Amino acid sequence: MITSTALESRLGPVRQTYAGTKEFPPMARAYTDVAQVVRESGLLGRTHWFYALVGTAIALGFAGTITGFILLGDSWFQLLMAAALGILLTQVAFLSHEAAHRQILTSGPANDRLARILGTGIVGMSMSWWASKHTRHHANPNRVGKDPDIEVDTVSFLEEDAAEARGLRRLITRRQGWLFFPLLTLEGLNLHFLSIKYVLGREPVKGRWIEIAMMTARFAIFLTPIFLFLPVGMAFAFLGVQLAVFGVYMGASFAPNHKGMPVIARDAKLDFFSKQVRTSRNVSGGWWATAFMGGLNYQVEHHLFPNMPRPHLARTREIVREHCKTLNVPYTETTIWRSYGIVIEYLNRVGLAARDPFDCPVVGAYRKA
Repeated sequence: MITSTALESRLGPVRQTYAGTKEFPPMARAYTDVAQVVRESGLLGRTHWFYALVGTAIALGFAGTITGFILLGDSWFQLLMAAALGILLTQVAFLSHEAAHRQILTSGPANDRLARILGTGIVGMSMSWWASKHTRHHANPNRVGKDPDIEVDTVSFLEEDAAEARGLRRLITRRQGWLFFPLLTLEGLNLHFLSIKYVLGREPVKGRWIEIAMMTARFAIFLTPIFLFLPVGMAFAFLGVQLAVFGVYMGASFAPNHKGMPVIARDAKLDFFSKQVRTSRNVSGGWWATAFMGGLNYQVEHHLFPNMPRPHLARTREIVREHCKTLNVPYTETTIWRSYGIVIEYLNRVGLAARDPFDCPVVGAYRKA
């Protein structure tokens, strides 16, 4: 582990370079300092061996699931295979996410192609849609009006959005914290719907026809054996379980990262280091959390170094934590169960704005303001 003293000694030359320059106040150069230590430690280098092992493990998982599907035949035990597919497809989505961030292969174009093969060809999501959305999120996490991940989509992440909810969405918003995880059972279907809507829309789409062709082939290859070899009712149940597991697993991996962390105002000015660290939450647990969440448990480090391979995030955490301690910047890390509790509490608190003012005096005062 890198100690505070060791970190200070390695940061010393960098700080001396900027000493006395008004253009680089302490927090403005915070990222420059820590980035140099990370580069010198070789933590931005590729780890092809790791991703080869992960890819092989996932491929074996698919092979076992397909074998199980064939051997089980007309049996309700097929729902176990459906759940396994939901887990495997989420793991593929993690790899697609890492390839899109150019963590896996050496060249950018090769990573982009791999991300599209995995994300669009196997998972069935439009990578053009996801990349546009995710790039904006990384640039401005939790910033009002700029982060698409806090825009209203059934669930409201901001009080002003909750206050404007009407009809069925208003009823959901009032108890959205408790309903969040049940609603995630529909998130897999929602991701496919948004992807199809995007590629068939009128806005320019990079690689539109490639993605349409890949998604069409993917759904044909995936759905044909399910409805060909299983009774119709069982086939729909199989598909429902697969989508539900996929949606819950995806949501359970991404939700702890920023929900319930500080929200940045539209016009707030914040340096890159503070912006990324203060709005991100790590999940403790070591290797099992990394395997379960595809490296998203090191969200702080991922936002600071989005092209860093998964195996290097743990070591980088030591450096970033020491740096935050030196600069007195809050570094948030909690257990996965506590993070889920925080998300539920936060969403319930936001959902108060959708209740009748007579039910909640605080919200009534908020609306009159």
